[in-house]
Amino acid sequence: QVQLVESGGGSVQAGGSLRLSCVASVATFRTGCMGWFRQAPGKEREGVAAIDSDGSTSYADYVKGRFTLSRVNANTLYLQIHNLKPEDTAMYYCAADRSFINCYTPLRLTDFDYWGQGIQVTASS
Repeated sequence: QVQLVESGGGSVQAGGSLRLSCVASVATFRTGCMGWFRQAPGKEREGVAAIDSDGSTSYADYVKGRFTLSRVNANTLYLQIHNLKPEDTAMYYCAADRSFINCYTPLRLTDFDYWGQGIQVTASS
């Protein structure tokens, strides 16, 4: 059974930084897509960023220049977040799929078969 485990969330002051990590239990996504979604209270889950097996990244417009996605091996993903804003407050979910075909924004929930449990990120003003 494939598992995605997130870590690195927390609560910071606006303007601060965090690094989220996601580790997959197997290297199943070596040729696929890994990414992050987020869901704020009362809102729908939205795609944040994704990276394919070649290292090509795609970001939602509202995080460009502040979020950096990297993939260090076949099963480990990092999301570096700088200049956090209160509107970034949400539960962040790691997602993965064996296919790279739709590995670009706007990301669709239905294109990802595997999900982590989510991790809270809070930026206070």
